[in-house]
Amino acid sequence: MNYQESLDFLYEQLPIFQRIGKAALKKDLTNTLVLAEARSNPHHGFKSIHIAGTNGKGSTAHMFASVLQEAGYKVGLYTSPHLKSFRERIRINGEEIDKDFVVDFVENCKSLMLEVQPSFFEMTVIMAFEYFAKQNVDVAVIEAGLGGRLDSTNVISPVLSVITSVGLDHEDILGQGIVNIAKEKSGIIKSNTPIVLGSLTNEAHQVMKDQAMIKHATLVDAHEGFVLSQSENRSLSLIETATGDQYSFDSELGGNSLLKNVPVIIKGIEQLRSSGFHISKENVINGVNKVVSNTGLKGRWQLVRENPTVIADIGHNQEALEELMLRLSHTKKEGTKLHVVWGMAADKSIEKIFDLLLKDAQYYFCAAKIPRALSVDDLQKYAKQYDLTYHSYESVDQAYEAALKNASVEDLIFVGGSTFVVAEIKDL
Repeated sequence: MNYQESLDFLYEQLPIFQRIGKAALKKDLTNTLVLAEARSNPHHGFKSIHIAGTNGKGSTAHMFASVLQEAGYKVGLYTSPHLKSFRERIRINGEEIDKDFVVDFVENCKSLMLEVQPSFFEMTVIMAFEYFAKQNVDVAVIEAGLGGRLDSTNVISPVLSVITSVGLDHEDILGQGIVNIAKEKSGIIKSNTPIVLGSLTNEAHQVMKDQAMIKHATLVDAHEGFVLSQSENRSLSLIETATGDQYSFDSELGGNSLLKNVPVIIKGIEQLRSSGFHISKENVINGVNKVVSNTGLKGRWQLVRENPTVIADIGHNQEALEELMLRLSHTKKEGTKLHVVWGMAADKSIEKIFDLLLKDAQYYFCAAKIPRALSVDDLQKYAKQYDLTYHSYESVDQAYEAALKNASVEDLIFVGGSTFVVAEIKDL
């Protein structure tokens, strides 16, 4: 069995949420616990940080990993989904998991997979845990896949838990409304373990507060105690009011990811210091500034081409798209055109999302190569309803090539709407 054959086995044998939606999800942690026990509970072999949230959890996970790397730690990082390569999901100090390990793991676990019938996500979580344990990482940053309480990653006992945000996404799975979604995400709060919160609504915050009290967990509101002194595209300056410390960042990762998530990083690092980690202020600044270089982060307001400028972003729910559309309107230069290569998953709040799309743009509609993709016919139907200017294409490649052909060197091209649309463009 070679590497490609190993991947084919995983893709063919195991149901994948990103492709088929909630039919791939399991209703409890039983499978994960069985798999972990069969592989000698590898997650017991390293310290971990657990991160959940509707938006921001991926970039926050990468920033934590980058800061810890700057502090000299050997850091595992588990995130999902991947964009170009399966190996992106599992990294140590920015280096993707070895192909040979993937092959050996699949060969050793074939009979186990056929017996337990886990999801793709459940199996890759255990693969990551085993890789981190065998590579003797000092700490692993683990991003939850969906929700928290029943997410396969929630078998770990972290030294720190983080919830970046709670928004309306996956209501068909997590429950209707902010309170129900917050309850699911609050499931990562562990007994006597600090929990750092990003910017949450009052409803969501109360859910977290109640759960923290039950679990005797120290709750830290990341956005309390900071004064914003400056915020620009890739620059951010904050003053921590309790200490007077000033943090100035000039990061490879720009936009609201800095403004929303950097306070979470600072407060989270303070909690880690209290549990014995040695991390300087300079480590924090350098880690945030070099997050893309250190960890290989992709798809977050990523500049993928110039002349014309092409930007890709995987934000795909209502909250993320509100920010993206605002940023696009500010980024487009006066007198130039905005071209948008766009596709969506069919299980999103389609009408709410179309209501947010900028009207003064040329849209290039397409569907990613996944069963969950909203069809081009449906995209056209909504485009007519919301009075958008558009053309439609059979593939992401065709839509992207058309945008490149039609755009002048001064124009702006944006690729988004779905993680899988972004993943399919050739220049990523």
